[in-house]
Amino acid sequence: MRGERGSITLWMIGLVMVVFAVGGIAVDLWRGLAAHRQLATSVDAAAIAAASGIDENTWRLEGELVLDPIRVEESVAQVMVAQEAAMPMAWEVSTAADGSEATVVASTTVELTLLRLLTDGTLDLTAEATAEPVVSP
Repeated sequence: MRGERGSITLWMIGLVMVVFAVGGIAVDLWRGLAAHRQLATSVDAAAIAAASGIDENTWRLEGELVLDPIRVEESVAQVMVAQEAAMPMAWEVSTAADGSEATVVASTTVELTLLRLLTDGTLDLTAEATAEPVVSP
């Protein structure tokens, strides 16, 4: 009995370390998930704004619904600049050659805490959304 004194203490210290490690990993993964959700929301909002960049002259004169690349770029820039206050991100927008759709792609990097011990310490996230103009009846 005397040789086993303190063994419970060692087991508890080990258990506490494992719980902290799992908790730290969970915090890092949830931070990454929350950042990806915010990035995806920003890209979705920008794609919706892009789809509203209709070339009005073509619509009025020819009745054809196409996007104006300049208006698309301006609309997306307004949305993304407003969103960058919450999370810094790099983004780009492209309009199809025929003006039928616009695609917004954004990326950001999340700094990790405990997972930094196992990886390079960052998590790179990317989100993409495509939208096309639609006339509602």
